[in-house]
Amino acid sequence: MSDIPLGVLDLVPIPSGATAAEALRNSVELAQRTEEFGYARYWFAEHHLNPGVAGTSPAVVLALTAAATSTIRLGSGAVQLGHRTALSTVEEFGLLDAVHPGRLDLGLGRSGGRPPAEKTAAPTATPVVDGRAPNGLVVPPRFSFAHLLRSPRFALHRRLLLLPNAESQDYAEQIDDILALLAGTYRTEDGVEAHIVPGEGADVEVWILGSSGGESAQVAGERGLRFAANYHVSPATVLEAVDGYRAHFQPSDVLDKPYVSVSADVVVAEDDATARELATGYGPWVRSIRTAEGAIPFPTPEEARAHVWTDEDRELVQDRLDTQFVGSPRHVADRLEQLQEATGADELLITTITHDQADRVRSYELLAAEWHRR
Repeated sequence: MSDIPLGVLDLVPIPSGATAAEALRNSVELAQRTEEFGYARYWFAEHHLNPGVAGTSPAVVLALTAAATSTIRLGSGAVQLGHRTALSTVEEFGLLDAVHPGRLDLGLGRSGGRPPAEKTAAPTATPVVDGRAPNGLVVPPRFSFAHLLRSPRFALHRRLLLLPNAESQDYAEQIDDILALLAGTYRTEDGVEAHIVPGEGADVEVWILGSSGGESAQVAGERGLRFAANYHVSPATVLEAVDGYRAHFQPSDVLDKPYVSVSADVVVAEDDATARELATGYGPWVRSIRTAEGAIPFPTPEEARAHVWTDEDRELVQDRLDTQFVGSPRHVADRLEQLQEATGADELLITTITHDQADRVRSYELLAAEWHRR
């Protein structure tokens, strides 16, 4: 499967007992090592108000990482446009591209602004029977995020990210503004032009990230942009996301056919038992996110085993546990091949969190070696 590139998605997780500074140093080191291992991309997510995640500003972390690496592509997975302007986004990535030309991926997402409406399942061209795609990929029942959107923490998140009385721009219009500013074709209705230096003409790849077949998939498809679907965030909707994107795709100056990356949560070790031990903290960590507490520092296996699980807790995290790929290199690579086959992905984006940095680096190393052998 070496013809399917592997990339990295990094949340800059803070292990329990560590500091944000240590987490940032870990991420820079991991980028250096995965560059050596042959990974194609290294993306940073954007998250706020999470005590266990230090990745609050992709552009800042990208600047640190670009200075410490030389060949791996670097990007955002994704910039949250809901609390940003098109101008600030293009200016930031224009500055990065000016110093590190031709290495930047500008991944764009909808979150961070107005609360999205609770969606019903979108149609998909890929049948799912008894929780499985035709090739056996696990596609669990749809998880409802309604309780998160109603939580006081979500309201606080919005209050602190947006200026008073500010409203997020329409997402499709904002994408069009970003594309126009990058291309140097931005004009107001009355003919006033805007030109950004640095930024205009920046050699960046624009990606849209989405978890369903809704607006993000439609915008990416209609504008002929690259699309990244989040199996690791919303495994229930990954097939509708990629199917929706392909259904809306229109050839552009960027692409003549659809181009898809799909993410997966992965932990690899020399054998299945060791990998399962390293992944023990994943359940309590996901629970902290889905209860609207905010991601906790990633626990040790011992700390994770001390958590007393309720039925409600298990229901919150079961879809994520069922779709995390944990095991030996061969076992995990087999499941990644299954994900790639089911989605038709052109690339796979790997996110791995363990408590100890050495185990995390080793997981990426083992997976790369197995993947390149295939």
